[in-house]
Amino acid sequence: MFWKNKVVFLTGASSGIGEALALEIAKRGAVVGLLARREELLREIAGKIEQNGGMARCFACDITNERAVADAAKNLRKEFGRIDVLIANAGIGGNNEAARKLNAAAVTKVINTNLIGAVNAVSAVLPDMLEQKSGQLVAVSSLAGVRGLPKSAAYCASKAGMTAFFESIRLDVQDKGINVTIIQPGFIKTPLTAGREAKMPFLMKLEDSIPHFLGAIEKQKKFAAFPWQLAAFVRAGRIFPAWLYDTIAGRAKYRE
Repeated sequence: MFWKNKVVFLTGASSGIGEALALEIAKRGAVVGLLARREELLREIAGKIEQNGGMARCFACDITNERAVADAAKNLRKEFGRIDVLIANAGIGGNNEAARKLNAAAVTKVINTNLIGAVNAVSAVLPDMLEQKSGQLVAVSSLAGVRGLPKSAAYCASKAGMTAFFESIRLDVQDKGINVTIIQPGFIKTPLTAGREAKMPFLMKLEDSIPHFLGAIEKQKKFAAFPWQLAAFVRAGRIFPAWLYDTIAGRAKYRE
């Protein structure tokens, strides 16, 4: 019954994890505000939700547009009275030659989308949550934010920043009725990971990953990371000395 009648603001809702979460939480009774750039895809997802008896609203805008994101949240609140849960899921992988070569514009695009986009979403919902003394902020971060990975400087930086940003917020709001959940998945089979030749360890099917996301949110966990095998290895890597970490991680070819 966690989702029943909750109003959820979900960014990056047009495909992959966002789409799967939208369909599932709507099925469980939530009203879902869908935010992404691609309006046609959002309307298709909203149509599926409504065919199943659910309720969804579409907000087609770029997550890096602070004003547009704020207006979307405002319109969702205006219609339904509040926002109970933010799921900051919008993100890009930056798995292109320009980002790998550390082209400034390409790196900026990844960080603006993944980190500043999440900042925009939080800014759009948190003041009202504080006023109503209830709400939950959910960050879809990544295990890639724990330590650096080869050919992934922009992505790792964006996810490390996202994790630290939400953890800092959690400390600020922990006594104000707001829960903060940081989710760090590993490799999930979505458009973000498609087209890579290299084998990704413990690659999860999208449908197998969704219960992990939902469980973390419903239990209002502070941190959740999965699959456990990869999470355990990555977390152990935190204490590796630099020479050992460089030797092991330097062989990784996840981006190829």
